[in-house]
Amino acid sequence: MYKARIEVTLKKKILDPQGKAIESSLRNLGFLKLGGVRTGKNIDMSVNESNIDAAIALVTSACAKLLANPVTEDYECEIFDEAGKQVAQFSSAQGGASKVAAK
Repeated sequence: MYKARIEVTLKKKILDPQGKAIESSLRNLGFLKLGGVRTGKNIDMSVNESNIDAAIALVTSACAKLLANPVTEDYECEIFDEAGKQVAQFSSAQGGASKVAAK
């Protein structure tokens, strides 16, 4: 069993009106040194697979088919083992997953 944490964000070329609204509100509240706000969503889930390769394939497929719109969004994913240690990471921009080397 693994845990996956996926962060979905708008592609840099896509206008982020929610981010602009947050940035405007921050400035109105006096946070003048904060800017470049972009919004997104975080998704945490359990992955019921017995090996890391199958877990990566399953999560990658879910991201591509449902969790992120490939036209307007990018995603980054980290996969953790039962002890909470990161064992893989990948993103839509990266193309393939990389397993994290054991220390």
